[in-house]
Amino acid sequence: MHTLNLGILAHVDAGKTSLTERLLHTVGVIDEIGSVDEGNTQTDSLALERQRGITIKSAVVSFAINDTTVNLIDTPGHPDFIAEVERVLSVLDGAVLVVSAVEGVQAQTRVLLRTLQRLRIPTLLFVNKIDRGGAGEERVLRAIAARLTPAIVPMGRAAGPGSRDARFIPYEAHDPGFGARLLDVLTEHDEELLAAYVKDTVSYGRLRTALVEQTRQALVHPVFFGSATTGAGVPELIAGIKELLPAAEGDPDGPVSGTVFKVERGPAGEKIAYARLFSGTVRTRDRLLFRDGEEGKVTAISVFDQGSAVREASVAAGRIGKLWGLAEIRIGDTFGEVPKAAEPSRHFSPPTLETVVVPGGRSDGGALHLALTQLAEQDPLINMRQDEIRREISLSLYGEVQKEVIQATLADAFGLDVTFRETTPICVERPVGTGAAVEFNGKGPHPFLATVGLRVEAAPVGSGVEFRLEVELGAMPYAFFKAVEDTVRETLGQGIHGWRVTDCTVTMTHSGYSPRQSHAHQGFDKSMSSTGADFRGLTPLVLMDALRQAGTRVHEPLHRFGLEAPADTLGAVLPVLAGLRAVVRTTRMREAVCVLEGLVPAAHVHELGQVLPGLTRGEGELETAFDHYAPVAGGTVPNRPRTDHNPLDRKEYLLNVTRRVGT
Repeated sequence: MHTLNLGILAHVDAGKTSLTERLLHTVGVIDEIGSVDEGNTQTDSLALERQRGITIKSAVVSFAINDTTVNLIDTPGHPDFIAEVERVLSVLDGAVLVVSAVEGVQAQTRVLLRTLQRLRIPTLLFVNKIDRGGAGEERVLRAIAARLTPAIVPMGRAAGPGSRDARFIPYEAHDPGFGARLLDVLTEHDEELLAAYVKDTVSYGRLRTALVEQTRQALVHPVFFGSATTGAGVPELIAGIKELLPAAEGDPDGPVSGTVFKVERGPAGEKIAYARLFSGTVRTRDRLLFRDGEEGKVTAISVFDQGSAVREASVAAGRIGKLWGLAEIRIGDTFGEVPKAAEPSRHFSPPTLETVVVPGGRSDGGALHLALTQLAEQDPLINMRQDEIRREISLSLYGEVQKEVIQATLADAFGLDVTFRETTPICVERPVGTGAAVEFNGKGPHPFLATVGLRVEAAPVGSGVEFRLEVELGAMPYAFFKAVEDTVRETLGQGIHGWRVTDCTVTMTHSGYSPRQSHAHQGFDKSMSSTGADFRGLTPLVLMDALRQAGTRVHEPLHRFGLEAPADTLGAVLPVLAGLRAVVRTTRMREAVCVLEGLVPAAHVHELGQVLPGLTRGEGELETAFDHYAPVAGGTVPNRPRTDHNPLDRKEYLLNVTRRVGT
């Protein structure tokens, strides 16, 4: 048996979960088709998903097409849950991108296909809802070619669109225009095929072979039409999945290699890891090495078969397995040498918003922290930050819907009543100059047996943080240098204004320590000898002194936006954009539609999305994505409350760290 790991992706409400149900029904896995509206689908298993009618977490189901086992992964369509999609991309062999025949190409559709193309994931397009009123075949094909990619091959036509009797009629070799269309698209990427056509007629068999090859190379995208509701076009899509998308590769007898793309908790609170195996075979009782030398013993395994997960003794290359027993495993962890495309990476923008969780009157702080810790296991990008001083917890977000889902999840799954403070943008700080500071062992107003000197300099945008040495590596034990570097990176998580500091070079200019000493006939004396704790304690004071000298500027996140609206609504749209501090860079007309592109602060993206329908009679369409950080212009510089021991205040810091004040 071959295996194909297939992702179903779409803009929200395009019908991908309904398509998943129809696929499972068509191949005989389920007897009755579930309904998103009724909350009884196979993949939307969370109560919250059933209530809201949206996919929040990726889900895996399995079915067979002849000798191929398809692991189908249903992903969220709402942009607030794009991180869930991101984690799935690294394990896919192919994808089906669902487009609505009524709404056509939407904002998230474009984001998804751009990413699929960048990652070279073979992708079929399925134009859904051809049975709905307003469905338009040619209109959607033109929009796909203009706004997604011209490298498309319609595999048939929709007959009777807009009615319950709509059906998909696949093209045959003899259909006029189909061969010409194939030839036109395929010769763009195949000079030998073009040369053969110039010399002689190219057979349909050769065109079909070229179509399979180029689809599997993600060069062209076959397009199918149908309806997940009526089943029209679904058998042809299934045949296309089998013929056009590549099966998983990997040697079951090779070295073990895999990646974890999802983590959940079982009924007893046990951690369950979803892993894609690229090579080798993992068996029950095997030990796996992953992040930072962590090791875990696999105590149980399930693999996906005919719609459900079944217990097996092993999971082999190419397949997806659920692994029990790996208590320290996290999303993104890998074991063995994984393919470069499967390495943890950022395909989409990071969260640019954050909020503070406010527990209700009866909510227990410890229970809330535990619940949020478990949610962070499933979605690490929420980046839970604990403020021990104010007893507050902050979370990173993509948007308001995500915040509502977290609130509902805490209530439904954990019985915790919470609210949230106003959502605010996540800023960064960048040094504007150069600063240096040094504190000496035994000579400064501090109790640490260490000498640390640091210089902070601004670095190019996008360079991150670089740590360098201007002292001899042999001047003191390596563990002390490591303690300084690790503490520098940790301390830069909160700069002068409380935001993460980036794009800088930190150089260690001075070092010194007290060698291991002891009293006569006695053991090691800490009061006379340096330890790593001395360097970890002193480094924040030195670093923040240097950073204060260098100075920092706070930068806020800006999103690029594309806004399409009827031309006659432009007079209402432009003043609102200006009021939200949006800057329009380009304006162009496309028939009766005005297309605006520009930048808008992340803090105002949600508000813009809320007011746009009212300004454009519901016809406006907005696409946004993080673009860059820009200096906060005018007004009050935003400050973020600190969650550390505040090395900006020496007295407070020393009280907190050492419980005594240096003089």
